[in-house]
Amino acid sequence: MRRHNQSQSLLQAAQESPTLAQLSQLMRESTQRLRALDALIAPALRTAIQAGPIEGPTWCLLVSSNAAAAKLRQMLPALQAHLQTQGFEVQTIRLKVLTR
Repeated sequence: MRRHNQSQSLLQAAQESPTLAQLSQLMRESTQRLRALDALIAPALRTAIQAGPIEGPTWCLLVSSNAAAAKLRQMLPALQAHLQTQGFEVQTIRLKVLTR
């Protein structure tokens, strides 16, 4: 048992808490999914996309503008198919435009 006056890193805290450990794993997987798509997404468009939450078979991409989201909507079937060939269980990719 740890003492209350000792500090822990975020990684240590996440490993000791099942909920935080699960969230950390989902975050890592979301980032891996986005990296798996790098070859399919133009470099200029990549800067407008962030890995978002995974909710079961649905994955969300966070997009910085409506224009980037419109381009990605056209690419969704190819992106989803590519992820499935890479072993990711993605049935739906959802886009969320970030507002400032």
